[in-house]
Amino acid sequence: QVQLVESGGGLLQTGGSLSLSCLFSGRTSRTFSRHAMGWFRQAPGEEREFVCAISGSGFTTYCADSFKGRFTISRDNDNNIANLRMNGLKPEDTAVYYCVADSASAVSASVARRPWDYWGRGTQVTVSS
Repeated sequence: QVQLVESGGGLLQTGGSLSLSCLFSGRTSRTFSRHAMGWFRQAPGEEREFVCAISGSGFTTYCADSFKGRFTISRDNDNNIANLRMNGLKPEDTAVYYCVADSASAVSASVARRPWDYWGRGTQVTVSS
């Protein structure tokens, strides 16, 4: 069983920056690098939206076009953590951000449509104007 626990959410003003972290644990924690990781978000009244994903090795990343240049995904395979760095935040970035993990390590251009195997409970990010 894999558990994902997000942290780092909070309230901040427009233009600010925030880093989210996702701690991966479970019986497979020693093989964290075998799992692709990603982030989704869901704003109130909106559908869930793909943000970014990263391969198990960390060498390949994908972000949705609307986040390129502002958001960066990374991972620390020694400590089983995936991160999402968000810069230039706007009120429309207000959402619950979810960490996801997959049993496969590779990511591709179709990663946004992938049925991710594991989901965290989410962390709230609120950006005030």
